[in-house]
Amino acid sequence: MAMERHKPSQKSEPLQDMFTEVPPSYDLINRVVSLGMDKQWRKLAAAACLAENPQRILDLGCGTGDLTISIARLAGEHVEITGLDYSLPMLERAREKAARAGLEKRVKFINGKATSLPFPDGYFNCVGISFAFRNLSYKNPVRAPHLAEVLRVLGPGGRCVIVESSQPENRVIRALFHFYMRTVGQPVGTIISANRGAYRYLAESMTRFYTPAEVREMLLSAGFSSVSYRPLLLGAVGLHVAIR
Repeated sequence: MAMERHKPSQKSEPLQDMFTEVPPSYDLINRVVSLGMDKQWRKLAAAACLAENPQRILDLGCGTGDLTISIARLAGEHVEITGLDYSLPMLERAREKAARAGLEKRVKFINGKATSLPFPDGYFNCVGISFAFRNLSYKNPVRAPHLAEVLRVLGPGGRCVIVESSQPENRVIRALFHFYMRTVGQPVGTIISANRGAYRYLAESMTRFYTPAEVREMLLSAGFSSVSYRPLLLGAVGLHVAIR
């Protein structure tokens, strides 16, 4: 499927500016900071997205397309797979990666905004969000519209699968995770990308992000009927599955 573009608002936003600047080094930094484990976490998320044999899947905030491609590698030919992001440079890299993987005809990438998804009500059986949920929800004044749009495009019984940084329950592990992000994650991201502001934000949003219980309450309050949670990396990362 050819890459499609949904024309976004011309208004510049801080996060949009940031994710327009970091794509050249984004994948490398993810691999280095996560010690390569982010690939496995996305595979787990992809499997969760496909658990109920969906016909249509949206990778929301798809970035450079890692989750989209992971889903396409596992899915049958009948599954329609779409990645959406508001950063055109991210999407260009996603398209290139899909082509290198021989999956360019299996996926489509759309430029659009999470506050106004260009899809009919109930169109998708599953929405996956891979390390972009923080951007949609952490100190975000339009968090409610973001979640409302996810609910709107999900059909009855549809699943929202989120893999995201989390807060370990164990105090010692939590302190070590925060120390690692401040002393390794942020400096490494800054050095490789030469973008101090971007990785200061990413480190802060990871270390101060909501607990699993807070994410669960947020999703239930938004209108989901149930939410399950699986801790990964001793709880520093989590896999949330919310049912519409």
